[in-house]
Amino acid sequence: MIELDHIDKKAAEALEGFLVRKDLVRTFARQFPVPTYVVEFLLGRYCASINEDEIKEGIEIVERQLKSRTVRAGEEELSKGRAREHGSVKIIDIITARLDAKTDSYLATLPSLRLSDARIEAELVHQHERMLTGGFYAEITLSYDAIIAQEKNGRPFEVESLRAIQLSKRDILDTLSMARKNFNTEEWKHFLLRSIGMEPDQLEERQIDALFLRMVPFVERNYNMVELGPRGTGKSHLYQQISPYAHLISGGKATVAKMFVNNANGQRGLVCQYDVVCFDEVSGVSFDQKDGVNILKGYMESGEFSRGKESIRADGGIILVGNFDVDVEHQQRIGHLFGPLPPEMRDDTAFMDRIHAYLPGWDVPKISKEILTDHFGLVSDFISESWTRLRNQSRVSKIQNRVYYGGALSGRDTNAVNKTISGLLKLLYPDSSAEVSDEDLEWATRLAMESRRRVKEQQKRIGAAEFRNTHFSYIMGDEGVEKFVGTPELRSTSEIGTDPFEPGQIWVISPGNDTENPGLFRIEVNEGPGSGVKILNKPIPAPFKESVSYAEQNLYARASQLVGDRDPRQQEYLVQLRAYDTPKGGAKVGTATLVAMCSALVKKSIRGGLVLVGELNLGGSIEPVHNAVTIAEIAVEKGASALLMPVSTRKQLLELSDDMATKIDVQFYSDARDALLKALVE
Repeated sequence: MIELDHIDKKAAEALEGFLVRKDLVRTFARQFPVPTYVVEFLLGRYCASINEDEIKEGIEIVERQLKSRTVRAGEEELSKGRAREHGSVKIIDIITARLDAKTDSYLATLPSLRLSDARIEAELVHQHERMLTGGFYAEITLSYDAIIAQEKNGRPFEVESLRAIQLSKRDILDTLSMARKNFNTEEWKHFLLRSIGMEPDQLEERQIDALFLRMVPFVERNYNMVELGPRGTGKSHLYQQISPYAHLISGGKATVAKMFVNNANGQRGLVCQYDVVCFDEVSGVSFDQKDGVNILKGYMESGEFSRGKESIRADGGIILVGNFDVDVEHQQRIGHLFGPLPPEMRDDTAFMDRIHAYLPGWDVPKISKEILTDHFGLVSDFISESWTRLRNQSRVSKIQNRVYYGGALSGRDTNAVNKTISGLLKLLYPDSSAEVSDEDLEWATRLAMESRRRVKEQQKRIGAAEFRNTHFSYIMGDEGVEKFVGTPELRSTSEIGTDPFEPGQIWVISPGNDTENPGLFRIEVNEGPGSGVKILNKPIPAPFKESVSYAEQNLYARASQLVGDRDPRQQEYLVQLRAYDTPKGGAKVGTATLVAMCSALVKKSIRGGLVLVGELNLGGSIEPVHNAVTIAEIAVEKGASALLMPVSTRKQLLELSDDMATKIDVQFYSDARDALLKALVE
């Protein structure tokens, strides 16, 4: 027996009767031919307790029922024989049905018994229409009629009654909302992860974020997502094992009739019947009709499709999951991150634009014993029922007047980010009236922007000019600072990215001195109440200390020109130098230090991809730079897109090779104020 931790105890107090120990689920799931949520449905009925004796007793009942009601391979005839001997038999199986036009009646298929012609009443089919599409798991009473068996073409087996394996409690969201009040956000995140079988203590922050993104399609209507990554990370597990409201299409042909609507009989397809439709091994998926992808594209945009003149609305989300055959860095070198999609989707920027989020599958750990939890979590049918009811709500109102998006987001980007934020907030706050903290709202905003920007970056790689501005940003509150959101796989630690930093940070190339060669550095300045300048490097490099001193004196002396009516003497500046090459001294970086201090003070970011070069003296004059060509070559090598140099270097740079000159935009400044204006984001 595992030792209960504080999350287990809180859950037991607030959700008695809806918990199950997740290691028990794994024990049974491996023994019997049914999905996890079927096992959890029974465990939830008989083992929803933290009392060890009650659990033991419940396990025996569950084991007995699974043994007697699930049909193993090779035992089909044994179960049919029992139905004949006893008149009926109870089984747990996936049930599908079809209309037999010859007899104008419905016939049920029970795969575990290899039965495809069991009689079933039309009323029962109408009550459970999902059996006409993908089917669902149920507890089924199957009867046998010996008289009919003797008739010519007689069909002796009949589905007498069935009970779908899902919860039917009405006030389920109220129960969940009340329970949420007992947890802080961190605890609730951990509890939700345990509910889907993962142990959060074994996961890193980005892994937790990726797993939360996987849950969003279950709580947000018409949510379209792609997850591509390495094998063995459980990409299809959530859609196959946790919820009966999700349907998994394994690689192969998808028919328009099955997905959307059967024009012959008007039967609604999977997107109408399920909350989430997931294409597994997406590289092999194709449609039976040429316009299948176009119908899918239209549906992903509007949530509607046509049958003749009739327009049909559905709210099933489309999820595409697949594998990379190479690592993500190599995939970016040889193409773009939508590479594994089928050819008709792979390079279609319009199709990509309908995807709300690209989940980084490479951030999800491979499934191993260590990351599976042995603690208590919600029973799967409780969590899946809660999720399906949360789809009727929205949390977009929680964003209004609190988060403002930057200019790089188009209408579709805004819609995608809003949907992801809404989904993440529903997971964290099942109660629609709950107050969402700024910290949680910012977490959801950053995650939503990153996952949408990843889509936009691939569109940009394909070469569409309309997608070139990918610098997603947001401002929290009316007085907030603009913050930019990047995608980590695009960044290299030794290269200058194109994303603007937060205010107070700048790239600089030191021209070197008598003892050091030129090198790339990043200066980071944080300002707060107080006075003076404090350098955080230990020990403080003497050349850098001198540059900081010049920057400080110029800031005080020319405050009105540089920062307007702000008083720089009322602030304390914490300055740090980060070296990215062999040189560590940070010589002659005064202009960049001054610009970083002003940026921190006025709370405006430096342009992305920009490197600044130059030293100033106490009088405010810009010192000459004698190796401008070398510096420009380093900037190109490090991935800079713009280089801001003293105007005195202009003649030297005429010697820059044509090849180098085409790779970087060199701009000049005359004094510190000119450098600041040209460096800041417009």
